[in-house]
Amino acid sequence: MKKNILSIFSLCALMGLSGCNAFLELEPLDKVSPDQLLETEGGVKALLANIYTMIPMEDFNYRPNAGFNQRGYDGVNETTNLAFLTDEATRSDGGVDIGYEGFNYWPYGDIRQVNIFMQNVEKAKEAGTISVADADRMTGEAHFARAYMYYGLVKRYGGVPLIDKVQDDDYADGGPGAVAVPRSTELDTWKFVLNECTLAAATLPDATSGSDLYRVTKWAAYALKSRVALHAASVAKYWNLAPLAGEAVTQKLVGGMTSADADAFYKECIEASKSLIENSGKSLYKPAPATVKEAASNFQALFLNDQNEEVIFSKAYLNGTTNTNQGHSYAQFNILPQVNPGALKYGRFNPMLEIVDLFEDYTDDGTGKSAKIVTRTDGNEDAYIPNFHNMNNASVVNTLMSVPFVKYNDLYEPFANKDARLLASVVVPGSSYAGTEIIIQGGFIKDNNSYVAYSNESTQKNGTTYYALGAEGETMFSGFNNVNSGEDANWTATGFGVRKYMPEGESMSPDRLSSTTSYIDMRLAEVYLNYAEAVVENGSGFGDKELAENYLNALRRRAGHTDRISLTLESVLKERRVEMAFEGKRFWDMNRRREFHTEFSNNRIRKALVPMLDLRGAEPKYVFARVNYFGDETRGGRTFQNINYYRGIPNIATNGLVQNPGPVSYTHLRAHETLSD
Repeated sequence: MKKNILSIFSLCALMGLSGCNAFLELEPLDKVSPDQLLETEGGVKALLANIYTMIPMEDFNYRPNAGFNQRGYDGVNETTNLAFLTDEATRSDGGVDIGYEGFNYWPYGDIRQVNIFMQNVEKAKEAGTISVADADRMTGEAHFARAYMYYGLVKRYGGVPLIDKVQDDDYADGGPGAVAVPRSTELDTWKFVLNECTLAAATLPDATSGSDLYRVTKWAAYALKSRVALHAASVAKYWNLAPLAGEAVTQKLVGGMTSADADAFYKECIEASKSLIENSGKSLYKPAPATVKEAASNFQALFLNDQNEEVIFSKAYLNGTTNTNQGHSYAQFNILPQVNPGALKYGRFNPMLEIVDLFEDYTDDGTGKSAKIVTRTDGNEDAYIPNFHNMNNASVVNTLMSVPFVKYNDLYEPFANKDARLLASVVVPGSSYAGTEIIIQGGFIKDNNSYVAYSNESTQKNGTTYYALGAEGETMFSGFNNVNSGEDANWTATGFGVRKYMPEGESMSPDRLSSTTSYIDMRLAEVYLNYAEAVVENGSGFGDKELAENYLNALRRRAGHTDRISLTLESVLKERRVEMAFEGKRFWDMNRRREFHTEFSNNRIRKALVPMLDLRGAEPKYVFARVNYFGDETRGGRTFQNINYYRGIPNIATNGLVQNPGPVSYTHLRAHETLSD
């Protein structure tokens, strides 16, 4: 039996202790009681592996509509990514809501397991089953997991009940009432999470090796503390941009923090970030490329091999076709049609034009300004075509025909001088992927000033046949087919595909859950950006502005830029968006900075770029139409309400907690996840 337990742990260690589900099923499956697990070092580590599975990491198997570690088949919803809830990207069928998740995260059953584990580690140490050093390390890991869980709670609900011990004795002494814990204030909850990070860092090792590669270190605790402190500071500073009312507000369960609190949190972010940067030995991956092409190659490679000097904490996977429920399907869902190996649903990740426009070119004049894709000779790049998909509307036709388009010789030309991070993160029209030229074309303009869009009609000119979507067969092009068709929307509907985290130049299985690319949860670039933002934002003058500017420009040098830009809030936030595009940060950045309700106000419609073949001249040329994204336009736009900055507290009928402002929207609470667990 000991051999079986150890072999289970060896598998979990290989996976980063992050993919072994249902350790709580060991007793009925293997007839092993919790007490027996505590009799061996391997048994204690098996319990620890279970704790790792509870960490609410928003990774490849996180679904905003369902929750964490979701691997079951769920049709189109299975392909949803957190970026789709923002202005970064959308799902190809356009059917994703903006700004909020569709599930409850209320992990008090998991928190109880962490508390029990901490108690049992002490018992195992006293019994001599594990060494003092191992016990201290495991306790640190448990504090890290508990910090992560409570961070998952506070950023969704504000103040929550803080339970940091096993309540069995309290129940025995006083019955159910003795274990009923009220919500703490939002301020105290943020402080609790940060203290958990501090406790974790105190006993975690500086580094890992061998089978421990995916266990947390001291620096992961500092990275989490940096992230949490910045989030708390932003909420404290920007709460008044979206104020709410009600009993939860009166009791400071949401809000109630001051500018002094904000500065205190910014200071904690700066100190945690500085300690990590100066003492961890971490450095940017390949920070000094010789060329822009090399910069793009390096940045792409960063996300395909997590064993590099920049990564602080990541999660590994095994091929799920041979290791049940251990892989993910990110590559299969997002591969474009021309290079699809046979996946059932693909091409689902569609970056928006807004994020593509945000990246710079290589003017490098020290301003760091974005460089929009040039589509018009009059420079009016803020003009967009509405109802573009309605080719029978005369006003739409007239609008399109009146655009003074820049005419290009090929699909790739408008993107050739853009920031290396764009070309490493986004598949743009005409770029190469796995040795294939990716054809993304949304229509053509005929000689008679009519046009075809989103339909692969053909026409002839001078004896040559041209196709509206760029090629004859559905596997020969990658854009604008089956637009708005739900299950069969496997072609980009925005003009772009995703490249970040996508394997390239190697064979790829079409099978669900067969992807094994690691998910990078924390890397040094984020800590650089956290430090820079906290230095700019705090009102007490804390932190080193020159150092923050150095960090900002180090990221730019890694991207092939040669100038030096100034440290401003605008420059920091722009660099954060382009450096960390599609990594799940934009959603929470807009939340913590209270930007969602202004970015998505009055039925905002996000934008797409439609490459078209212009057949009106002597030689066919490519033009690029800036259009309203059909998925938003057909739904009347997207609006974010202030009340969605906080989720509704679940299960208040039984737990008696004070409800947050606004309606309770989510009904997927698992029955066992109550405070009485």
